[in-house]
Amino acid sequence: MNTPWVGPAKLAPSRLLLWLSTLVLGLGAIVVLWPGWVVVQTSLRPGWHWQNYVSAWQQAQLLPAFIVSAVVAVGVVITQGLTSVLAGYALARYQFTGKNLVLALVIASIVVPLPVLVIPVFLILKTGHLLNTIWALILPSSASGFSIFLLRQYFLTIPVELEAQAMIDGAKPWQILWEIILPLSRPALVTVGLLAFIGEWNDLFKPLVFTTRPELRTVQLALASLQEQFTSDWAVLMAAIVLATLPIVVLFLWGQRALLQGIATTGLKG
Repeated sequence: MNTPWVGPAKLAPSRLLLWLSTLVLGLGAIVVLWPGWVVVQTSLRPGWHWQNYVSAWQQAQLLPAFIVSAVVAVGVVITQGLTSVLAGYALARYQFTGKNLVLALVIASIVVPLPVLVIPVFLILKTGHLLNTIWALILPSSASGFSIFLLRQYFLTIPVELEAQAMIDGAKPWQILWEIILPLSRPALVTVGLLAFIGEWNDLFKPLVFTTRPELRTVQLALASLQEQFTSDWAVLMAAIVLATLPIVVLFLWGQRALLQGIATTGLKG
């Protein structure tokens, strides 16, 4: 059987579309990467001066700030992951009175930023004697409407028949969640964990409002103090920004495949 001949006129539109897509994506990549390149280039002035990174590390006292930010971010990942898994699974699988109302409130909470709730959150932390403690930085982010909704959507994509078969075999609800649902939900769990970690690492609001102790200074507070003290030394400031960004870049590169898969497969089911 002879393959029908495809003339240039039929190939031209697809090639043109490919070139246009490549051009648009290339321009988009330049727009996104250019600020980062400017920051790295500025951090090495004058003449690829690597001493700026040593000065930034010492002047901003980044090591203790890195430790505090890491502890807070990991604490938020654990607490937020726990609440999101339990709430998301309940909203995906169980039927109870007021379920739609609860789901609506969860979705509505996504558009309410923490600064809007700063006064009641501050009073709750003060009543619990949690101000100026590490818990003041962890607990306000221990639940996230976005994470709950994302995991709920992902749980809906898992066939119910798997759980039914496990129940027939005598598995208890917590066993089904731990041994069946969570292993199948790795992309969504990685997505929730990465977003929570990145959000806490870059957060300046909570450390600025809920803490005053120097030993609780996070990376973002360290950068802010460096900018106030050395506003004329842009090379040192840019070097500190590069150092503070590196953990996030490494973490994103490590989990980018699971992150994209988790977002892509979540969908809007149910």
